[in-house]
Amino acid sequence: MFEERNYKRNFYSAPQSVTSLVAAFLEPSIIVAVFLAVSEAFDEPILRPDLTLCLLVFALTFPGRNRFLDRPLNAAVDIVSSWFSLLVILALCGYATRSLGFFDPGVLMWWALLTPALLWVAVFTGRNILRWNAALPENRRKAVVIGAGELGVKVSQALLARGMTGVDFAGYFDDRSDGRVHAEAQPARLGTLRDASPYIRGNGIHEVYITLPLGSQPRIVELLEQVQGTTASVFFVPDVFGISIIQGRLQDMNGIPVVGICETPFTGTNSLVKRVSDIVLASVILVLISPVLLALAIGVKLSSPGPAIFKQRRNGLAGEEIIVWKFRSMTTQDNGAHVQQAQRNDPRITPFGAFIRRTSLDELPQFFNVLQGRMSIVGPRPHAVAHNEQYRALIKAYMVRHKVKPGITGWAQVNGHRGETDTIDKMQARVEYDLAYLRNWSLGLDLQIIARTVKLVFFDRKAY
Repeated sequence: MFEERNYKRNFYSAPQSVTSLVAAFLEPSIIVAVFLAVSEAFDEPILRPDLTLCLLVFALTFPGRNRFLDRPLNAAVDIVSSWFSLLVILALCGYATRSLGFFDPGVLMWWALLTPALLWVAVFTGRNILRWNAALPENRRKAVVIGAGELGVKVSQALLARGMTGVDFAGYFDDRSDGRVHAEAQPARLGTLRDASPYIRGNGIHEVYITLPLGSQPRIVELLEQVQGTTASVFFVPDVFGISIIQGRLQDMNGIPVVGICETPFTGTNSLVKRVSDIVLASVILVLISPVLLALAIGVKLSSPGPAIFKQRRNGLAGEEIIVWKFRSMTTQDNGAHVQQAQRNDPRITPFGAFIRRTSLDELPQFFNVLQGRMSIVGPRPHAVAHNEQYRALIKAYMVRHKVKPGITGWAQVNGHRGETDTIDKMQARVEYDLAYLRNWSLGLDLQIIARTVKLVFFDRKAY
């Protein structure tokens, strides 16, 4: 029992890196600090509305993104886009609650201008600190890779890309001949597996990455026994590149190590952040657009016979069937086993329907679906049930997009993949963007997608 407890404690203690911890608090702290400092410079007292704004901003931006390893230009673009998206959301909240008058316009203006500049300075400073720290001889770490195949080359490239973290890649060990190993690995071969342990001891190697296939289990066990006689840290890299990894993580299942390969990003606090942001934003937006909803409903009723709202069966979270609402834009309401996608110059689309489809106004009733919990504001667009049954058998990992709630807008849509998907390639591209969203989700990414969606509503000429 004592050995099992030690095993569990040692296997699962994977503390957050210092840079990630600093980044988590740095961004929200700087934003709040700049607001308070500007208020002080303008001799504005810190009242309850100011504290409320600070708490809201901190909640929306925590945890901050780790940009220390990004290139300065990429970091600047990401900071400005995320900050602009946040300002749009705050402005909408302020307008809906009639609270903009509580704040001095000069304070808000200087806060909006100074914050992204100081965030970039903080990231640039942190980047230089990491570079300086990694250059210190006592902080350099030597690494070798066991296995000179394709996976081993990928690991070595990842190590070389981590230059600011102080890792020096020494080379590969593999029993295979030069003709059977990866071409890029041949010049850096250091020997066979039997040579690995003596080399690690004799050259002060700090990290060992084992990339051998699982079929080599006896060799892996023998190698581990040898390497564990050194002081090097040992990492096993499973060959899972043939499948789509979504939110891969190590989990503890009652003492058994489980490697998560395909998981939703919305677990724990992420789930709470996502749901709270959906409720707040959907409520604010519905209050603001209520006159527009009424006008659109009247327009649909007057343009053609039939109901104003079109209800369609879609697949939602975990593939469960949900009912999604839209303003009716067609003369027909296909909702059966076969659903024909809308096409350019589709005769079924009414004149008023063409307008609301082109501007995406037909999607506005789905904000009620968000409040119901059926949908999210940002996520993979829901497809008709008939289309899901068609494409799940044709596209790899198609149903993984249902690990999260469907969205009114999504990463695929703001990257040009909206409208008809009349070919497998078009649907494949959309699914790839949906999976990328699942891998890289953050509240900042959601805000960026919302801001880009607003732009598309007014400037997208490809919609129909």
